[in-house]
Amino acid sequence: MNGAGIGAGIGMGLASLGTGLGIGLLAMAAVQGIARQPEAEGKIRSMAILAIAFIEAIALYTFVIAILLYLKISA
Repeated sequence: MNGAGIGAGIGMGLASLGTGLGIGLLAMAAVQGIARQPEAEGKIRSMAILAIAFIEAIALYTFVIAILLYLKISA
């Protein structure tokens, strides 16, 4: 096994860590925003869902790259 497998594993781990932290901070900010302005709940919720989708896309891209690297070294 060369460095591509190790790189794929480390990259996926870091992407998962970043995704978890990003979604956690986003949820914290959304809850605080709704607590401060309950009348803006709909806007805050829709923006939070959109941002979560973008954050998750980063993890999915990293997963695809990790699979491609793994398949490259196993072939």
